[in-house]
Amino acid sequence: MAWTYILIASLFEITWAIGLKYSQGFSKLYPSIITIIAMGLSVYFLALGVKSLPIGTAYAIWTGTGAAGTAILGMILFNEPADILRVLCILLIVAGIVGLKLLSGK
Repeated sequence: MAWTYILIASLFEITWAIGLKYSQGFSKLYPSIITIIAMGLSVYFLALGVKSLPIGTAYAIWTGTGAAGTAILGMILFNEPADILRVLCILLIVAGIVGLKLLSGK
């Protein structure tokens, strides 16, 4: 169940990171509210996950998944650059996430 919590936390992390863009510096009410709620839920589910997972592994996977997911959505939603080197770097983050998960033994 701990890995499920980390996955949920990562999805909320992606949500709040994208929400920051939509909130325009917390100047738009509804995107700001969604962003703040997603921040809290992200940390809450991370806290549940680290009850039984090593903090270094869980945190690295949480941030890595959030970073990769946010970068991909940035390309899709905001027309951010999607050149080959940027995509390769995202794939390296994903490889690190998979490696940490495989080596965690849980």
